[in-house]
Amino acid sequence: MKLLECKLPPPLLGLLCAGLMYWLAQQLPVATLPVAGWLCWPLAVCGLLLDGSAVLAFFRQRTTINPLRPQNSSALVVSGFYRLSRNPMYLGMLCLLLAWALWLGQLAALAGPLLFVLWIGRFQIRPEERALAARFGDEYRDYCQRVRRWL
Repeated sequence: MKLLECKLPPPLLGLLCAGLMYWLAQQLPVATLPVAGWLCWPLAVCGLLLDGSAVLAFFRQRTTINPLRPQNSSALVVSGFYRLSRNPMYLGMLCLLLAWALWLGQLAALAGPLLFVLWIGRFQIRPEERALAARFGDEYRDYCQRVRRWL
């Protein structure tokens, strides 16, 4: 399974999940989501704010934003939304996928966000955490004690 770790760029994974969601919504239109479709807009805005502010925090710290090479990090980002979540970029992508599911209005579309969470947790977050612990040691371990992985 290590072969799959940090190999698929998370934005590409998000797009693949979004495409799968659309396909599932078209192929399995049997159960609609019992939620108002207008909720997709605040969720999408939240996702964009999380992603944008997280990227900005990385640029401010002048560290790599490349999720495929977490070992190249030159600084540990713990400000902004990183005070609330160790993974606000992935949380933002999840919000966008959930917004898309609401927009599609089909229960089957929820398979996309679920797949995203499972893949990103196993093949992206866990390897990133190992790399950051190796790079930043106790500083990173203390951060992990203070801040949850998602929220």
